[in-house]
Amino acid sequence: MTNLKTEFGRVLTAMVTPFSADGTVNYEVAERLAVHLAENGTDTLVVCGTTGESPTLSWDEEFELFRVVQKAVSGKAKVMAGTGSNSTSEAILATQKAHTLGLDGSLQVVPYYNKPPQEGLYLHFKAIAAAVPDMPIMLYNVPGRTGQSLAPETVMRLAEVSNIVAIKEASGSLDQASDIRRSTPPEFGIYSGDDSLTLPILAIGGCGVVSVASHLTGNLLQKMIQHFETGQVAQASQIHAQLLPLFKSLFLTANPIPLKAALRLMGWEVGGCRLPLCDVPNDVVIELQRVMKELKLI
Repeated sequence: MTNLKTEFGRVLTAMVTPFSADGTVNYEVAERLAVHLAENGTDTLVVCGTTGESPTLSWDEEFELFRVVQKAVSGKAKVMAGTGSNSTSEAILATQKAHTLGLDGSLQVVPYYNKPPQEGLYLHFKAIAAAVPDMPIMLYNVPGRTGQSLAPETVMRLAEVSNIVAIKEASGSLDQASDIRRSTPPEFGIYSGDDSLTLPILAIGGCGVVSVASHLTGNLLQKMIQHFETGQVAQASQIHAQLLPLFKSLFLTANPIPLKAALRLMGWEVGGCRLPLCDVPNDVVIELQRVMKELKLI
């Protein structure tokens, strides 16, 4: 099994999808943002995940984003494609196509809405992995969005599949992350799916984060994880505490509404969100401004 610390790194950014004023994908801004992230603490860009508003993107838009971002950051960062679906056959086709583009990995979300039992989840991910045997796959457990949680016992079984190499654990439960660590090989990567839980998850055997906040503070997150890895826990804790208000403010309403507002405050023309996500409330903007000024981001 691949060593995740050399495969995907510590800080993976769940990249936003920029939109133009007319609602079309702004590939030019996506290209510039990808380069900026790669030069500021991001090891791997996760394209077309939840933060990238994948539910409202067409597959054509997604594959064009994969191509644009991969070309932009070649040699600077890796690119992971969000090609999961609640249809196994659709996820297989999308992942195979991403593989033909030469992307570095695939993020596979727990199927949403249809709430499969654990055996169904196991067979779903196993079938996708079998369809792209030499492409590394990261599982994505986010029960708050999918309505179903991937049990640690199921993760343990899936970790035996050679190219299922990591999980983005976004259940918010340290017990769940601990059970996964206890039941999987040490080389199986556990990434926090919540910025505020990155440091605690490192403490129980995680190896990094799939981050939203890294759009704004990638270098500091990288430094926090490196401090922890070198035994400088107090320094890591200090950075965690410093960034905690930002982590909280980025989730005052549905992600990525606050993140896009924060990026616009920094001058990035990422546009708004596609419906059913709506405009950012004014009180959220005021709080973002306060927190970002404290951190000298604006």
